[in-house]
Amino acid sequence: MKKTLFPITPDKPWLAPLAGYSDLPFRLLCHEYGCSAAVTEMVSAKGLIYNSPGTKELLQTCDEDSPLIVQLFGSEEPFLVQSIERLREAGFRYFDLNCGCPVRKVVKTGSGAALLKEPEKLLGIAKSMINEVEPGCMGFKIRLGWYVGQPVYLQVATKLEELGAGWVTMHPRFGAQGFTGHADWSHLKTLKEHVSLPVIASGDLFHAEDAMQCVEQTGVDSIMFARGALNDPSIFKRYLHLLRKEEPDSNSWTHMVGMVRRLSELYPQHDMERLGLLKMRTLVPRFLKGLPGARAIRRDIVFCKSWDDVFRILEAGMNEPEEEI
Repeated sequence: MKKTLFPITPDKPWLAPLAGYSDLPFRLLCHEYGCSAAVTEMVSAKGLIYNSPGTKELLQTCDEDSPLIVQLFGSEEPFLVQSIERLREAGFRYFDLNCGCPVRKVVKTGSGAALLKEPEKLLGIAKSMINEVEPGCMGFKIRLGWYVGQPVYLQVATKLEELGAGWVTMHPRFGAQGFTGHADWSHLKTLKEHVSLPVIASGDLFHAEDAMQCVEQTGVDSIMFARGALNDPSIFKRYLHLLRKEEPDSNSWTHMVGMVRRLSELYPQHDMERLGLLKMRTLVPRFLKGLPGARAIRRDIVFCKSWDDVFRILEAGMNEPEEEI
């Protein structure tokens, strides 16, 4: 059967689902810097069926936001299947099931990484979801397993491939670890050697250089930036420069202010101006880490009430001597 999936290759980096951050304007900003595929913030299957407040905003998209993968979370098969049916009716094509989130409020419902406690249940859900989509259009984000020292990822990924999954993304930590310790990339190499479906790497890809090392060491098909993109959406461009053996551009005040200005334009363009004002207090300070005088500026931005306030503060910061970071 012919697959309908878009290419998954090292030169097509992904943006991870970032709860509270990867809305449409942020995804578009990342696309402009070379992101090839973006995943929505986690969407609760039950919340989607019951029309919970805020769910509609998570699914806002446009032509430039393509391909868009909708990431669902939940532990009840009927809700997950119904969610895909409803989303396909709305025109969405690509989906992902979160089996990797270790956050307590997700795990306590049996969702996210908690699904790895019961691999057979996870695989039963996976089979039903795969049957609801076009070939190659359903992916799964996993971890090594839930319990430290008890990996189940090979068992799970091998069966997912047999069921017809389009790809698997792996964060090589155990669920019980949360984000402590270090991501063990050697497991990505092992996974890639045991399955033929595309493997996407996640975990500790904070800089473009990290992603390059991960690809070279593991042979994965692509990489997914999470916190690295949250701190610098231009990480995609920097990574692609390195992949092509080119010297990446230096980050500077001018670069960062330009990135902030573009974000300030994207929210109003998509009728999300009010949300943009809320996001500027959390996103912009992240972009400024490492810049001269950034600590005081980041503190002041938290109290800004408009983008004009932000740019007045940033322009003052630009008067500092230009410095690479």
